[in-house]
Formats: sequence, structure tokens, C-alpha cells
Amino acid sequence: MPTTLHTKITQRQSGILLYGITPPKANNTPEKIAEIAALQIERIAPLGVDGLVLYDIQDEADRTDAARPFPFMATLDPLVYSRDYLAALAVPKINYRCVGKYSPDAFRADVSAMADGGEGVSVFVGAASREQQVSLSVAQAYALRRETNPDLLVGGVAIPERHLVKNDEHLRVAHKVAEGCSFFVTQCVYNVEAAKNFLSDYFYACEASGTPMVPIIFTITPCGSVKTLEFMKWLGISIPKWLENDLVHSGDILAKSLDVCRGIFSELMSYAAEKKIPVGCNVESVAIRKDEIEASLQLVRDVQAMFASASM
Repeated sequence: MPTTLHTKITQRQSGILLYGITPPKANNTPEKIAEIAALQIERIAPLGVDGLVLYDIQDEADRTDAARPFPFMATLDPLVYSRDYLAALAVPKINYRCVGKYSPDAFRADVSAMADGGEGVSVFVGAASREQQVSLSVAQAYALRRETNPDLLVGGVAIPERHLVKNDEHLRVAHKVAEGCSFFVTQCVYNVEAAKNFLSDYFYACEASGTPMVPIIFTITPCGSVKTLEFMKWLGISIPKWLENDLVHSGDILAKSLDVCRGIFSELMSYAAEKKIPVGCNVESVAIRKDEIEASLQLVRDVQAMFASASM
């Protein structure tokens, strides 16, 4: 019997493989949403991933003064999409919650709804910036989870880029673990040095405190165009200048980005293995272009091959 996502997380195992998608736009008709869901089920069911990440999108305009390359469009609530449209997909769902946009009562109801037979999994996401007005803080969200559904497995977001500037991402992770986090999913990684710096500080901090390390699941995603590259930078994803130049001038940015993603995760996996840090991979697919979706599916297969090779 295959090991469940719940077990892999609680046993702090390496090799967790996730696939991340954004729910359809909220302004779609129910019929259109059902059509999109059917295509996604057909695409995802054969992948053999440990879990499906469903992002909860928020407008991050408060985070920066730069113009947003793509207009913000609200998406369907991930919990609603998971429950009402993806029930036929026999893959554990990880429902993201941007906690600041929910009232305490609404959040309490959502946490109760994520029981999922005792194996619910969620990721709590804080405000995009200090300026963002919120109805609920992450600390309050953790407290509500402990009170309402303590069996709900909760993850947090780790941002290696933030570590480049503040050198405290490992401390943020330790604080969230104390609050009840059992794993972390990173922002998309295109700067391997930032990710390794974070992993190193996390490892040595845990070694010093005698604290068991929780799984760190690194997100990688193909980039299919210069416009997408601009949007990734707007989101705060750190892309070294040399790498940006190579991508822009590659002649095939999608193929080049696939090579880059494979190389980044391979390097992180090797570094983590030396120190026995439990790491996993989340292949993110938030594009609508067919070639980018196909690239993300290929990336899943490539990472599966890496995990299989490492376990031999």
C-alpha cells in the first residue's frame, strides 16, 4: 500500500512530490469550471504525485509600487473547487488559505470543513505586505486551527529570497513549527544560492537546538515567455541577472527554463541529502498555454526519476 501524504509529512520523509495549480477564474460559469476541472483531472490523475496544491490567490499590489504585468483576476475558492469539482480526483488536496481575507468565523468553518477523514492538509499564507489590511492574522489562524481542528496538518510558506535580505527565514520557519506547522512549501525557486543559504542556516539551527527538521518542499515552475519572466520578478522571485540573460536570449525560453528547473532541484536535492534534510518538490503549473502545461507534466516525470535514482 503506498505511503500517504499525511504519513510522509508526519514522518518527515524526503521525496514528497506535489503538483500545484490555481483554481479557475471566479467569473467562469459553473459549466465552464466543470469543463476545466474535467481536463485537469484527466491530466493529473496519471501523474502519481503525493498531493495536489490548490493556490488561494490574493492581489499583491500592496507589496510593490511596480505595475502588475498581468491584471489581477479573482479565482474560485480552492476549498470550493476541491470539494465541488475535483472530488473524482483521488489525490490528497493541499488547500492554501490566504488567512487575512477571511473573518474568524468563516475561517473556523473552513478549518472544520478540511477534516477530510482526519487527513486534511492546508497551507496558511500571511499578508503580502505590512500595509495590507487583514481580517485575521496568521497567529490567530494557527490558534483557530488548534481550537477547531487540531488534526488538520498545516504547512507554511518559506521564501528563500527573503533570506537573502534578512537572513532570518530559518527563524521564521522555526517559529511557525512551534505554532504547529508540519512542512513548508517555498516560493518558486530560480536562485539556487538563496535556497541553499536558507537550507544551510535551517540545518545548523536545528542541529544546535536539537529540533527535528520538517520537510521543505521546493517549488519549481517552467517559464514560457519573457512576459511570464517579468511577472515572476514582479512576484518577488529572485532571478540572477546572468540567468535572466540566458533565458531571454536562449531562443527557446521554455526549454531553457526546464533545464534550469531540473538543475536547481537536482542541486538542492544533493545538498539536502548530504545533511539528511527532508526535502521535496512542488511542480507549479499556473499557465494556460498548452506547451507550458506539457512542460510542467514533463518536469513532474523528471523529478520522479530523480527521486527513484536517489532511492536506489
